[in-house]
Amino acid sequence: MNQGIAARVRAVRKRRKISQIKLSEKSGVSLGSVKRFESTGEISLLSLTKLAIALDIQQELKQLFSNVPYLSLEEIENERSQQG
Repeated sequence: MNQGIAARVRAVRKRRKISQIKLSEKSGVSLGSVKRFESTGEISLLSLTKLAIALDIQQELKQLFSNVPYLSLEEIENERSQQG
């Protein structure tokens, strides 16, 4: 999963013709972290957020987990009891 996310971020970076060096400078994430992320998928959530902002794809990150389907009626009841 992590490598899939990294591949999609790398594709956006390349599509926008931004080098790893430029993305590092623009985001404040070290060049080593950018390279490691693109090759292994390993990155901190804070650094991923910085990259998303630098690539202007933060909205996609904000939507992560926003439409998670319920797995059971019990889950719906649990959410309702927490709200009330």
